[in-house]
Amino acid sequence: MRHLNPMKILSLVLLAPLCVTAQNPPAPQTKPAAPAAAPAQAQTDAEKPVRNRAAAYYHYSLAHIYEELVALYGRSEFANRAIEEYKLAIQNDPESSFLNAGLAELYAKTSRIRDAVIEAQNILKKDPNNLDARKLLGRIYLRSLGDMNAGTQSQEILRLAIEQYEQIVRLEPKAIDSRLLLGRLYILNKQMDKAEAAFKTAVEIQPESEEAVTNLAYLYNEQGDAAKAAATLNNVPEAARSAKLYSALGYTYEHQRQYKKAIEAYRKAVEIDKENLDAVRGLAQNLLSDGQLEAALEQYKNVIEEDPQDAQAQLRIAEIQRRLGKLDAALESLKKAQGMVQDSLEVPYNFALVYAAQGRYEDAIASLQGLLDKTARADNNYSAGDANNRSVFLERLGELYREMGRTQLAVETFRKTLTLGDENAVRGYQRIIDSYRDAKQWQQATQVAQEAAAKYPQDRGLKLLLAQQMADMGQAEKGVELAKSLLKGTREDREIHLALSQIYSRLRRWNEAEAAARKADQLSESSEEKEYVAFIEGAIFERQKKWDAAEERFRRVLAADPNNAMALNYLGYMFADRNVRLEEAVGMIKKAVEIEPQNGAYLDSLGWAYYRLGKYDLAEDFLRKAVAKSNNDATVHDHLGDVYLKTGKLRLAVAHWERALEEWNKSVPAEVEPTEVAKVQKKLESARVRLAKQEKK
Repeated sequence: MRHLNPMKILSLVLLAPLCVTAQNPPAPQTKPAAPAAAPAQAQTDAEKPVRNRAAAYYHYSLAHIYEELVALYGRSEFANRAIEEYKLAIQNDPESSFLNAGLAELYAKTSRIRDAVIEAQNILKKDPNNLDARKLLGRIYLRSLGDMNAGTQSQEILRLAIEQYEQIVRLEPKAIDSRLLLGRLYILNKQMDKAEAAFKTAVEIQPESEEAVTNLAYLYNEQGDAAKAAATLNNVPEAARSAKLYSALGYTYEHQRQYKKAIEAYRKAVEIDKENLDAVRGLAQNLLSDGQLEAALEQYKNVIEEDPQDAQAQLRIAEIQRRLGKLDAALESLKKAQGMVQDSLEVPYNFALVYAAQGRYEDAIASLQGLLDKTARADNNYSAGDANNRSVFLERLGELYREMGRTQLAVETFRKTLTLGDENAVRGYQRIIDSYRDAKQWQQATQVAQEAAAKYPQDRGLKLLLAQQMADMGQAEKGVELAKSLLKGTREDREIHLALSQIYSRLRRWNEAEAAARKADQLSESSEEKEYVAFIEGAIFERQKKWDAAEERFRRVLAADPNNAMALNYLGYMFADRNVRLEEAVGMIKKAVEIEPQNGAYLDSLGWAYYRLGKYDLAEDFLRKAVAKSNNDATVHDHLGDVYLKTGKLRLAVAHWERALEEWNKSVPAEVEPTEVAKVQKKLESARVRLAKQEKK
């Protein structure tokens, strides 16, 4: 068929019904005459609008055809003609809300928003219950909300949108779509009680509506009541649950940090809808949070297979590879992610983490410094999000300096976080205190703890650090009393009991340490919290030489998280130090070192396990690395001294034992085991005698 001019189409359509009876039809492009307008009525009817429905229908028909031409060709002249015809139709039937609504809709479709709003408002002045006009206004306000940034104007538009949808649900009380939309608008306006009421009513109207149920559940999640959210979703019978609902349930359990339940829910979502990548992502994230690294890696690879440009999945793959000690693979994954995103902060930050794990400290520092330069503002005026990002970069940079033994640089870096908001400042103070403690600068650590607690008197974490410092510095009872004064008889006491258990342990008050740990365990809810308490209990038992109880606790942690490097190292070292199950000890500690290859304590443990096995070359290699990482650790120097004694390097053995005693002398009593000091003193004296004899020969 040949292409026809749109005006030709219009004339043909208009003339078609007339040709049935007309003997002499007008030319194709001639517009038919409109029906004559009705004459004005006399006096009593003079104030009433003149109505000529035939003329109105005629002009409406023309307007409708022009509207269709606008949709087909998008030409403005058709829109203008359609508007003109609507106006003529309204002139002939001024009371027709249908025609006025049609004109308002046309204004909206052709982006004449102001005219659309005015027309719809005029309709509502005449007929407040006109549902079409209210829906049109509601849609216009919603679209305007999406087009503008937050501010005073957007708040006014939000108010107007809410006003319209409140009237819409009044006029259509059983229509849940409008009620759900109203609930979401209430959330935007921070009217949570009204949002909850809207969603609850939607559920009552249509209990099987997953849209209504999931909206109510998400609201509870946003309010921090994940238990109520889970209960809402679990009210839906299993047979009626869709992939979307299981995903919402997974998200809810994730908020509760019940990762195993979240994993189960997301698995069911994926079983129902294997193409639901969001559910696969949720499954992968919760496997990662639960410490199931290999399983999480498999799921993220599934995501990448379906969506090769998913940069976030590629980043998570790199994170898992780093945590598994596969550092070269992690770098390759990061390079792929780098090619997918522009101006990312997360990619260079993850490069810094991998470089640090590889011991490439200068490269890691350069990456972090680049991020700090990139995000710096000359006026030091940062949004909350920007301040948090800078705090993360500064904290990691400070940790690098701390690992390198550059205490003053670490402290200076952490101090820069003190101006980035209270939460960041609190963490900054905590890291400054830890840096001074690592460097055995006990007095400075105490002074900063006092400064921090005075500046943030309501922060319990800082007060607990001060309590620990007081206990370490010979004010044990004052430290314990300060910690106890923070107890409130609520679940929040878990943190206090954990701190008390560690203070008591450092003071060697074992019964009290065990009792505090038990109380912390009773207040623990998530599996993650219980695992941490089990680790603390294992350490307390190990220091008391309660080997079986300690092993049971560490095994409990590893059963839940096989890649828990701290538990792997602690249990492996415990075996090595007792000279039992040495091959198993080496296997555990090697895994810990693979996960954290720059951890001085883990390198020391591995070197000591090889020493127990009589593999002195390997022992020396790892212990030398440990000394390089933890040069002020007396135990590492003691271990390396033992290796040198076995390998006939007596002078080196003496030097390291002397250094061990020197470091213990710098330590507070809580850091020193008197029996270990006595053993080293005895070994040193014996070695000095032997060395003197050798030099006389």
